[in-house]
Amino acid sequence: MKSLKIVLIGAGSAGFGQGTVADIMATEELRQFDVTVALVDLDESALTRMHRLAEKLKEHYNVPFAVESSPDRKKMLKGADYVITSVAVRRWDYWQKDFYIPCSYGFRQTFGEGAGPGAAFHTLRSLNQMIPIAQDMESLCPDALLINFSNPESRVCMGVSKLTKVKVVGLCHGPIHTHNRIAEALGRPAEEIEITVGGINHFHWALQIREKATGKDLYPALDKVVDKYEWDINGFTALLYHTYGLITYPAPSHPGEYLGFAHELAGPKIVEWGIGKVSQRLGSTGTDLEYILEGRRTMPSYELWSMDLVKRIDDFLAGKIPITTPDVFYKTDLTHPSQELAIPIICDIELDRKRRELAGNVVNQGLAVANLPEDAIVEVPVMVDADGVHAIAVGPLPEALAGMCQLQISIMKLLVEAYRQKSKNLLLQALLIDPIVDSYPRARAMMETMLKVEAEVLPELR
Repeated sequence: MKSLKIVLIGAGSAGFGQGTVADIMATEELRQFDVTVALVDLDESALTRMHRLAEKLKEHYNVPFAVESSPDRKKMLKGADYVITSVAVRRWDYWQKDFYIPCSYGFRQTFGEGAGPGAAFHTLRSLNQMIPIAQDMESLCPDALLINFSNPESRVCMGVSKLTKVKVVGLCHGPIHTHNRIAEALGRPAEEIEITVGGINHFHWALQIREKATGKDLYPALDKVVDKYEWDINGFTALLYHTYGLITYPAPSHPGEYLGFAHELAGPKIVEWGIGKVSQRLGSTGTDLEYILEGRRTMPSYELWSMDLVKRIDDFLAGKIPITTPDVFYKTDLTHPSQELAIPIICDIELDRKRRELAGNVVNQGLAVANLPEDAIVEVPVMVDADGVHAIAVGPLPEALAGMCQLQISIMKLLVEAYRQKSKNLLLQALLIDPIVDSYPRARAMMETMLKVEAEVLPELR
């Protein structure tokens, strides 16, 4: 029986850790391998929690897999075949800073996570964590595939691809969400529909929507219902469709980060997502999932949902609730697989399935997106076989969309070089070409403030 070692870095995260471990334990195809699941996290209490949950999930699914854990990633990386990462330092705290400090200088962001001035600092924080991990892989498991979920996805993958020799694919739930929402708008089961996305992470576009069985173009059918279906509360998705002729990620949060005009039409989505104390009602708890925006319970606060998930794991491990207790919003329990593509891709490679997967963030080799640079990281469908993950060519993007993506790719390159050269000037250049930044003196002042406020987790720039 072939041995297979899967390392999860950032495993203490209640969302990523639980979902990925459940994926591994629930996957029938993996039972033909001698699997070791190695959990890594610097938060030792969170790591202990996830190790205990992993043992319970192993028992629930009745699988013989070995589970081990350590805060020492070098120890866990030895002999790894696959390394799955989702890492962040004090995610909610620094996300607030990424959003509100640039806003205080007059830069109108929608989200502050994947693009915009706040995301420049998120990028540098993430590279400061991910590049050392990839460098450890180069020496300890050079043939392993890095499967990354850490944001900003495209920027992290570009850093790994340019600064190390590690093979990397970035995965995101975004294309899955787009696929499901398109199917719902059409009133069809998602498995009957195939979409072809192209673009960059959080700014992908459905270039084709087809009926799987016949290949029939379903865009004409979508056109008839696009204004009737509630993609988002303010019609931003439909507006972009009517402007550019394609459906993008169906919410203003992620695409809005790339568009200078988004804030005027969609406002600051970080508040709507309930991130930060300013977004929560006084006394809110994880089980309340309530925050300031009209006290709505129909949309979860990510921060409070994360707290609730930790509490449910703790309650289960303490014997207070069964493992099948659902959460209050998504209605899924602790045994529920994540539906992410990391484990399917591992099975595709190990079993040489030659299978098309919905999307991955990969180097644009062979010009999968014909009018973007070959060294860009693009989000496109991938074909996966024993030789790895391969981008599927999707042709060119419409010119306006290619132009916006090209600008973001230039920003990514500047930020990766700013990290590599430890250059404050290259960071400033990246900020100044961002479509949300409209002032040199305010950009420079904001940069200096952010470098001071986040100094403990940023590379030291000169």
